[in-house]
Amino acid sequence: MSEYEYDLGIIGGGAAGLTAAAGGAQFGAKTLLIEKSDKLGGDCLHYGCVPSKTLIRTAGVWAQARRCQDFGLPELVLPHVDLGAVMDRVQSVIERIQHHDSPERFCGLGAGVKFGAPVFIDDHVVEVDGDRISARSWVIATGSSPALPPVDGLDLVAPWTNETVFSQRTLPGRLIVLGGGPVGLELSQAFCRLGSHVIIVEFMEQILGPEDADMAEILKERLVSEGVEIHTGTKAVRAEAIPGGVRIVVAPARSEGPTRVIEADAILVAAGRKPNIDGLGLDAAGVKHTPRGIPANARMKTNIPHIYACGDVNGQMPFTHVAGYEGGIALSNAVLRLPRKADYTRVGWCTYTDPEVASIGLNEKRAQKEGIDYHVFEELYADNDRALAEGEETGKIKMLVSPRGKLLGCQIIGAHAGELIHEWVLAHSAGVKLSAIAGMVHVYPTVSEISKRVAGDLFASKIFSDKTRTMLRLLFNLKGRACSLPKEA
Repeated sequence: MSEYEYDLGIIGGGAAGLTAAAGGAQFGAKTLLIEKSDKLGGDCLHYGCVPSKTLIRTAGVWAQARRCQDFGLPELVLPHVDLGAVMDRVQSVIERIQHHDSPERFCGLGAGVKFGAPVFIDDHVVEVDGDRISARSWVIATGSSPALPPVDGLDLVAPWTNETVFSQRTLPGRLIVLGGGPVGLELSQAFCRLGSHVIIVEFMEQILGPEDADMAEILKERLVSEGVEIHTGTKAVRAEAIPGGVRIVVAPARSEGPTRVIEADAILVAAGRKPNIDGLGLDAAGVKHTPRGIPANARMKTNIPHIYACGDVNGQMPFTHVAGYEGGIALSNAVLRLPRKADYTRVGWCTYTDPEVASIGLNEKRAQKEGIDYHVFEELYADNDRALAEGEETGKIKMLVSPRGKLLGCQIIGAHAGELIHEWVLAHSAGVKLSAIAGMVHVYPTVSEISKRVAGDLFASKIFSDKTRTMLRLLFNLKGRACSLPKEA
């Protein structure tokens, strides 16, 4: 077929697909967006980022109310939480944002929207509800879904996932959470703060496995202090329904040991994702795929050059902002014919617990794995005036630099870490010198001053060294110390 109905066809109306569709239409490409469900927005809007952050905020307000005495205020006696009312607010926020992801908005931009389940007939044609649609280039952005771990009987106990948790109306007295990654931890803390007793079961030896142990330990201490029960190095072996709830049998993850039984009112699974590729007819299009997703190169191209894979479906980095970034990469290649490549070293991320955990570039684990020499500089939230004023002294910033002083990465755990990390994302991606950050005049008092201080630590040992003081005394006839502390006995 030499003539195609559309310049650009997109399968999937989540972050990657919406980015590609909006951009393609505004560049003048005849663009069609196909979405399997009956609404645009994808997992992030309906089951991920938006509802989870809304829930986290609600739970955070409730947690702050419990801390009244920490701020010199009278103690409050709080009533029980109506989870139904909480989830009504979650849905109201989704509906407000849904307006921005409406078919009408995209039609206004020039992109057509069609709802239905597409199946590839060949590498240029898909069929949707009996209609055959051709496009010169296709972008597959179908996202991912929660995957159930291999636990006997788990599928029979109606486990919650991120796709069902936000439709719950009754707060569980006890909640088991399988998975100590970002999703599991965020939801665990939220439900704990709302009044549930939460038990986390994590296979790895630490929560937030990819992060450095010292950062994960700070978060663990906070969660435990709030009442979350955490079992690391533990695997779920078997699940079964009991009257009014669920029972799981757990055992040591990597060794022989006694099993234990944990009972709860409900179980939430947050232990992995699987790509949404079933039923797409990828074989008919000649697109290679694996259980991990559709492999794509740095230009988002699959093995078929005019078919691209973006977002969770390609198995790279499962973040909404990465999906949008990859959608833009695919758009540049498919429509503008620019050989633009993704650079994941410039991508930061954040876990929205309290305290938040944000990162860009290398941490100690990744540096050691890659055999890269580094030096660490740290500053504590407890030494930041604004953090103390706000009662947010838990946390720190950790900067990794090369032996020659080049920024390798930065990790922050603490209040507003997801906002603070962007100064470091810019520095890392644009090659901003650390001397520029150290020399910036940050507004006082702000938590962001912690970034200036940790950057300044790199230079302090040189600027204020004994050698420097000796040289300045000789050059300018300086008199030296004005006082000295008494020596300890």
